Amino acid sequence: MRLAVAGSAPLSADEAYYWVWSRALAPGYLDHPPMVALWIWAGTALAGDGALGVRLLGPLSALLGAGLLVQAGQDMFGDRRRGLVAALLLNATLLLGIGTVTMTPDTPLIFFWTLALFGLGRLLASGDGGWWLLIGVACGLALDSKYTAALLPVGILIWLIWLPAMRVWLRRPGPWLAALLALLLFVPVIAWNAGHDWASFAKQGGRTGDFQITRAAQFLGELLLGQFGLATPVIAVLFAIAMGRMPPDPAGRLLACLIWLPAAVFVQHGFGDRVQANWPAIMFPALALAASGIAPRWHIPGAALGIGLCALVWVQAAIAPLALPMRADPTLLRLGGWQALAAAVDAARGREAADFVVSDNYGHAALLGRLLPGVVLGLEPRWALFDLADARAGIVGKTGVLLRSARRDDRLDMADWSEAREIGRLDRERHGMVAESFVLYRVVGRAGATPIAEMPHPR
Repeated sequence: MRLAVAGSAPLSADEAYYWVWSRALAPGYLDHPPMVALWIWAGTALAGDGALGVRLLGPLSALLGAGLLVQAGQDMFGDRRRGLVAALLLNATLLLGIGTVTMTPDTPLIFFWTLALFGLGRLLASGDGGWWLLIGVACGLALDSKYTAALLPVGILIWLIWLPAMRVWLRRPGPWLAALLALLLFVPVIAWNAGHDWASFAKQGGRTGDFQITRAAQFLGELLLGQFGLATPVIAVLFAIAMGRMPPDPAGRLLACLIWLPAAVFVQHGFGDRVQANWPAIMFPALALAASGIAPRWHIPGAALGIGLCALVWVQAAIAPLALPMRADPTLLRLGGWQALAAAVDAARGREAADFVVSDNYGHAALLGRLLPGVVLGLEPRWALFDLADARAGIVGKTGVLLRSARRDDRLDMADWSEAREIGRLDRERHGMVAESFVLYRVVGRAGATPIAEMPHPR
């Protein structure tokens, strides 16, 4: 079912942007490390440049990850049923229901985080220090997926220090070899940042120092509501109860470290800025394991409700049978109306006899590059960090159609245009429900300073 939805639902702007990454592979990018690009590159090599190829490794990794979580539950608690329940609960959340039919950096992150849990479970069950090597690889690959993965090795270190029975490992080579492996796998990302003025580290690390106490209640409330929605109602309650009932054994303490440390970090961030609902995704595998041991009579009803909600989202994403406003339809904002919008932009290009289409939003440019023939350009400083064709010289004196979000359409910067005039307004909509409004400009290019990259087209 997930493969079917992944292949039939239209791509979001973010997914199109990550697909552009896969056509310009590098050890790092402004927004994230490169793993999502590598997964898309592999998926499109196997299944083509369509939506299924872009998302192929999502459903497959969820299937393998479920098996890893089953084994982790058996190893940690000596009870295979708990592993099965944990896999069921995790797969019934909207987080995984949506995350496995789309492709974002969270997709590989959750898989490698689960792989680390599997290795830690094997370590607890067998006492074999060789499993540290797998744990180190999992941590390194998780770091290559998203920077929040740094909380994984830190949580493991806190666990080793916290429990006297586990401190013996600190006198053995296993954990240190694991740390070395993780670092070696992360070195290319560090090297890329060093060669690009630490752009990615600065962008993500710059969010940590904000403090707006007057808006903290709003941000923290949005965080809690977001997790309640992504976990689905019954499973969210099970997760909340589990957070307060961590057993004092090594497995329980490990899960506590991998849940409470990220929770504390995201709450701290919520005092200064909005926490995106998907950021706490790293807590969900451990929460599912912890919740597998409480309130057993609610496991099946909770999973059934979650799977039902996932199915509704899948149907709406794939074929959109219902005309729902954006507040009631999480698929509308990201997926709705792109094909019709692209057709309208192409028609405007034809009317204006324009040589190119351009957008100053990276996601919109990437998606138009997939949907439109001819030259499509992205205008934004971030494109200087990509190994893509520089189009600045090629647009001088040529006519283009510029697409801008109406929500952000402040005064147009004329540094890159010798002429610009508004030629129309467009709505991106589905079944009459507007997701986003745009302004179209007819522009004439000149030699400017802002990087302009030519977007790739599907092969």
